[in-house]
Amino acid sequence: MSFETISVIGLGYIGLPTAAMFAAYGKNVIGVDVNQHAVDTINRGEIHIVEPDLDAIVHKAVSDGKLKAVLTPEAADAFLIAVPTPFLPIVNEGDIPQPDLKYIQSAAKAIAPVLKKGDLVILESTSPVGATEKMADWLAEYRTDLTFPKTNGEESDIRIAHCPERVLPGHVVKELVENDRVIGGLTNKCSEQATDLYKTFVQGDCVVTNARTAEMAKLTENSCRDVQIAFANELSIICDKLDIDVWELISLANRHPRINILQPGPGVGGHCIAVDPWFIVAKTPEQARLIHTARKVNDSKPLWVMNKVKVAIAEYLIANPKKTAKDITIACFGLAFKPDIDDLRESPALNITQAIATMNAGITLVVEPNIVNLPDSLNKRLTLVPSEVAISDADILLMLVDHKEFKQLNKVLLNNKVIIDTKGLWSKL
Repeated sequence: MSFETISVIGLGYIGLPTAAMFAAYGKNVIGVDVNQHAVDTINRGEIHIVEPDLDAIVHKAVSDGKLKAVLTPEAADAFLIAVPTPFLPIVNEGDIPQPDLKYIQSAAKAIAPVLKKGDLVILESTSPVGATEKMADWLAEYRTDLTFPKTNGEESDIRIAHCPERVLPGHVVKELVENDRVIGGLTNKCSEQATDLYKTFVQGDCVVTNARTAEMAKLTENSCRDVQIAFANELSIICDKLDIDVWELISLANRHPRINILQPGPGVGGHCIAVDPWFIVAKTPEQARLIHTARKVNDSKPLWVMNKVKVAIAEYLIANPKKTAKDITIACFGLAFKPDIDDLRESPALNITQAIATMNAGITLVVEPNIVNLPDSLNKRLTLVPSEVAISDADILLMLVDHKEFKQLNKVLLNNKVIIDTKGLWSKL
């Protein structure tokens, strides 16, 4: 089938680059988002997120008339849903987070009125196993005049598939084109049509499976990373207790040809690795014991960092008896969930910084070179400053994210400062 008009629902970190890529390869693309600011920004040929090279692609696509953004879905030949999949509120401490599919349901309800026979609907949102089938059920409920794969199989009016995004923030434009894609259709024809669509620009392989396996593939990839990071984070805690340099230890261990230990940090953040394992745990809590434990290890690492800060404050006051807690200035380096991006979603660095700002009786500074303004929730408690000001004014320096700018700092400037380095960055300068 020829897909001339593509609709992308959700113009965030995945939806916008995907929409721009289809437009760059000649498709007419209608991007849909509930955020008026995002819609207006895109229609000016600009972008509301930080992603290398994306701004030029979006600008050209809008200028060429191949990409437009709207608030309400319009008719198209294929619909790609790339909306968030958050968790339901936790009722009791210790409860396993449960996925909330409300945004997927809202997207299905929004596109239902403009669906027509022959359309393809693809769920790109990272989802718990069974979410694609659930989306199909919602669409069938909203459009009883159309047929769907569950009841009509290969002869259905609407084709439905799951194709999870598998890209790294900061490298999205490149990886959208080069990475393999997992295509999970509800029927063989669904998979075939989804493959034809992605082959518009995907140079990697499009590997076909069923929808449930495609959903699980993305969850498995990120759960594997989470378990590996948990090992590194737990190792860093052990080494701290045993007075061993964990960075040196990992470097030595990784000299073994079959060992590749990851680097520890203040926790695990982002919209994937810190989230996706819970989808597996929520679905199979009795079986996902290792995955569950890894989540708990990584979720507890920020508390360990906070304890290190409290100890540093206490030791500083002992060493400087004329000072009080109100005299101590703490500088937190990094808010993003990973280096060299502006994305604060599920960021342990952000959570730690917020906790410090609440706890610290003195001034709390923050250095984040990838953002211009602090989120509104932080404005009253934190001050955004350049690195030089933070190093000059602060008594305690807390390294949380290894941004490239922090790697270039003059180590001499750090003399006589109390340093807590969760990334092993300044010990390497």
